Amino acid sequence: MAKTPIKTASSPAPKPAAPPSGTTLASNRKASYEYEIVERYEAGVVLSGTEIKSIRAGKADIGDAYVRLDAGEGRLIGMHIAEWPGAARQNHEPKRVRRLLRHKSEIIAIGTKVKTKGLTLIPLRLYLSRGRCKVEIGLGRGKKAFDKRAALAYRAGRRQADRQPSDRKRGEEFRSY
Repeated sequence: MAKTPIKTASSPAPKPAAPPSGTTLASNRKASYEYEIVERYEAGVVLSGTEIKSIRAGKADIGDAYVRLDAGEGRLIGMHIAEWPGAARQNHEPKRVRRLLRHKSEIIAIGTKVKTKGLTLIPLRLYLSRGRCKVEIGLGRGKKAFDKRAALAYRAGRRQADRQPSDRKRGEEFRSY
């Protein structure tokens, strides 16, 4: 008969499980409303230890962030990562500029598209990939007000069409007034 280990008061508390790979930790939902996304790219983010802990705890916001390319480097500006409560003096600055990891030739190619076509680089989502923090960047063109209204009308119509078969199952008829 196998003995079960006895837990004592000095046993360390179990660590909370890290989010699984591919989990979206933060997303920029406003980006798809404000911009028409033409292309998507993946880039790594240079982070400190307290920053990655806060991100894994879900304390990151990329809603107001944007990407700037200069001198063959990509920089993520405006991303907010909350301070880690356990790090007193070694904590990070919440809104510091963070460097993106892409090959220099790829950054230059993206930069030419931004300059020639008048597009913008927007972070779309922050996620983990094999334990590393990645950001999905979208090359976007700003929408006009009528484009936004048309997109909202299209989504409302699609929602109504998706709901229609379920209404018939309940015996209700779809009425368009």
